Amino acid sequence: RRNAATYRRTRKALRVKLDPSFAPSTTETQDHIIFNPPSSAPNVYHTPTKFLPTSDPRRALHTPAQIPANAPAARQGVLASIAAQRAAVAPSAQSLKPVRPIQEKKYHLAQAEIDEIRRLRAEDPRQWTRARLAEKFDCSQFFVSLCCSAPEIKQEQDEELQQIKAKWGRRKRDARDARQERKKRWGMDA
Repeated sequence: RRNAATYRRTRKALRVKLDPSFAPSTTETQDHIIFNPPSSAPNVYHTPTKFLPTSDPRRALHTPAQIPANAPAARQGVLASIAAQRAAVAPSAQSLKPVRPIQEKKYHLAQAEIDEIRRLRAEDPRQWTRARLAEKFDCSQFFVSLCCSAPEIKQEQDEELQQIKAKWGRRKRDARDARQERKKRWGMDA
């Protein structure tokens, strides 16, 4: 607060009396439905069937979607019918388009090409990384890692990681250890 006068004046200006429509109704004796639509352009899809008049032609459009072929009997209750409606409307895995294009596995590399991958990787592992070899031979990086490995590169990366970890404090080391423990227990929860 800068000073009391300014604070008090601001609080007084913000103290707005509630609109009577927000207050509980004194005339209604029982619970009732309150329909308070948003102040936006009317949309056919957002008008619930409950609020459409019986003569409205839009009711006919909604009825096929509301009554699925495997509709439960009336004695099963409202919740069962709602669940059946949701199941009928829910898209199946076959009807959805894939997010990424589905790539078929390719078994196009011969033994000579695999030997070439191994030779290049052994010759200069810094220049011929897994990514470059995968791009050159049109295969996955995982396949390149199955074909050959570069233990000296892995050893250098491990040494770099050890140098980074040497600079960590106790709290960061404890947090990393706790995270490792949580990861170990991921499979145990199931």
